[in-house]
Amino acid sequence: MITVNADGKIMVRRCLVTLRPFRIFVLGIGFFTLCFLMTSLGGQFSAKRLGDSPFTIRTEVMGALESRGVLRRMSDMLEMLMKRMDILARLENSTEFHKGDEARFPLDRFQPAAGLMERIQAIAQNVSDIAIKVDQILRNSLLNGKGMEGRRDQCEVPRDPKYPDCAGKVEWMRARWTSDPCYAFFGVDGTECSFLIYLSEVEWFCPPLPWRNHTVAGPSPPPPPRAQAAFRRDLARLLELIGTGKESLSFMKKRIRHLAQQWLRAARRLEQRLAGRQRDQKHILVHIGFLTEESGDVFSPRVLKGGPLGEMVQWADILAALFMLGHSLRVTVSLKELQSHLGVPPAGNCPLTSPLPFDLIYTDYHGLQQMKQHMGLSFKKYRCRVRVIDTFGTEPAYNHEEYATLRGYRTNWGYWNLQPSQFMTMFPHTPDNSFMGFVSEELNQTEKQLIKANKVSSMAVVYGKEASIWKGKEKFLAILNKYMEIHGTVYYETQRPPEVPAFVKNHGLLPQHEFQQLLRKAKLFIGFGFPYEGPAPLEAIANGCVFLQARFNPPHSSLNHEFFRGKPTSREVSSQHPYAEDFIGKPHVWTVDYNNSEEFEAAIKTIMRTQVDPYLPYEYTCEGMLERIHAYIQHQDFCTTPSLPPSPKTKTPAMQSPPSPLALSPNSTHLVWSPSAGWAPQAWPPVASLQVWVSEPQHTCTETCRRHGLVCEPTFFRFLNKEEVFLQLSIACDSTEYEMNHLYPAVAENVRECYLQKEPLLFSCAGHHAKYRRLCPCRDFRQGQVALCRDCL
Repeated sequence: MITVNADGKIMVRRCLVTLRPFRIFVLGIGFFTLCFLMTSLGGQFSAKRLGDSPFTIRTEVMGALESRGVLRRMSDMLEMLMKRMDILARLENSTEFHKGDEARFPLDRFQPAAGLMERIQAIAQNVSDIAIKVDQILRNSLLNGKGMEGRRDQCEVPRDPKYPDCAGKVEWMRARWTSDPCYAFFGVDGTECSFLIYLSEVEWFCPPLPWRNHTVAGPSPPPPPRAQAAFRRDLARLLELIGTGKESLSFMKKRIRHLAQQWLRAARRLEQRLAGRQRDQKHILVHIGFLTEESGDVFSPRVLKGGPLGEMVQWADILAALFMLGHSLRVTVSLKELQSHLGVPPAGNCPLTSPLPFDLIYTDYHGLQQMKQHMGLSFKKYRCRVRVIDTFGTEPAYNHEEYATLRGYRTNWGYWNLQPSQFMTMFPHTPDNSFMGFVSEELNQTEKQLIKANKVSSMAVVYGKEASIWKGKEKFLAILNKYMEIHGTVYYETQRPPEVPAFVKNHGLLPQHEFQQLLRKAKLFIGFGFPYEGPAPLEAIANGCVFLQARFNPPHSSLNHEFFRGKPTSREVSSQHPYAEDFIGKPHVWTVDYNNSEEFEAAIKTIMRTQVDPYLPYEYTCEGMLERIHAYIQHQDFCTTPSLPPSPKTKTPAMQSPPSPLALSPNSTHLVWSPSAGWAPQAWPPVASLQVWVSEPQHTCTETCRRHGLVCEPTFFRFLNKEEVFLQLSIACDSTEYEMNHLYPAVAENVRECYLQKEPLLFSCAGHHAKYRRLCPCRDFRQGQVALCRDCL
């Protein structure tokens, strides 16, 4: 028989009676249980947020089911613990050892054990009660979740004629909803209802779902009055907005500082002319895409090395004009800044989550691509607010995506389906686009007289900062050297470029003010065919030079010249600077055939004998640019549908459209807007300036209008795209058809077939064909301001 040491028995008994470690253990279990309950119930209460995102219901409910199982296991553990304690207590009461030492161990030492038992029983009962209550809550949640799940899985694609694209978009989402993280960002999880919620609440292809919570919008209060634009008196704030960090930005800021006084004087003059007219202040974003790192920014490193500066000249002047007109500007030259200003969501190619905060956005083709990439479907919604600075222009045939693809006009730069007037050019060579322009420094009378007095009649400056432009021009330079001292401004680092002959005095790349001083002395500024359509010839003419340039025969275009290949235009360039040839001309501009040595030499002799004054067209002065941009901002609206003629109250077979508001001119050569027309649309330019002429075969409307001293105005095409206009012009039509063609409306006279335009985006002043005579909408223009009609202000 095993003997038991008395002291050992006493120690065991004390442990069984006092149970201090066990108390600590039970306290820990209770604390853990409380924490778990708070976490579990807190999770359930937080699940009330599910209405904000119905796509997380399944995850939350599954977590709650696990919580319920844990609670049940904890309740079972406490009940088992209570039973074992009860067994221990009964065992202790049955021992003789307990009876013998009763005097040594008072009863009060046993009372804690009895109290502990009661506490354990109470905790177990509470946990059991809580488990029951949680079970009830979870059952209700599961019922609601199943109802929502059923609703999500049972969604059907609505058949609503107001949303014809809904079914196709849902089909697209089924196949590609994982292709962009944007969809998951907005809660798409692969179910039918998540597709429909996204397509109805984030995008707008499907109708709202009736079981979703939709706040009934009451009548919205009228918008607060817009702040009025006030002409500014200082350009310092603009220089801060432009920022730093790039040579291109430094160049633009230097130019703005140099022309600051001219901008201020021009703003005061225009303010007086507008006579306090009210002008809403616009919120404008200027995003210069070609200067972003994402587009490569090949321009900034070449600013100090003879690279092209024309684009930066234009952007500097656009910024100055917008700022002087009093509008609120933001300027970006990085993709990160663009995303921040637009409010682009953080995931994928998502639509904007809030309304676009800008009334207008001025950008270029690079910026346009960046905006489309990062704005998602919102780009389509807000693209009417975009203005694209486009040096060489974009013709409608290249702009219309479907037509360009079908007819072979698609290039890397076109197919945006914008209104053609949203593209803004450096020169007014494409009437389908808006003419933005730039400015040249304007001289006062004293400066002009001083220049005339100091001119050196035997001094010529060559147009071309890059040595490659001089290559192969030895013949022309030799002839010119017989009569004039030749100066160049060709960039080089250490050695003189071998392309520049030794008899040429090369100054290297000059700062702008030194280059102007050189032009003020020179008699001749001569171009060798490249670069095309830059600002330098206008600066030379403004400083009293004669500009001599080459005539191209045949004209250069995308069909025969690598430089224009891929550009969204079919324009034929007849000389290095067509604006100077067509809008300025002799005696300031001479355009000759450089392949004819006798004609070239004769022109040089005549130029040396010809006296000219410095000349700058008004549209290239600071005031002219301010006037033009002011008119565009006030009147151009591409976000609303233009008004159409009112429908007649009754229609008869003989009267399927309202009578034409056009009438024959007094000499019966063309149509004009009839003074007795029964309606006057809210059109800009005003319809009173409209004249309708018929082109000759193989002539564009641009050429046709110019021959009559007018400008083609594409916004007027909608007024003459009617069958009765052919009748008014005595054009017989055996048939009349609506088709998509950028040459229409037109007539094929040899077969007496008339054609009307089916797609308004294809109305175009450009384009010609030997088969067609086109109907051309022309207008008058202000002296020195071809972009505006006489009554356009």
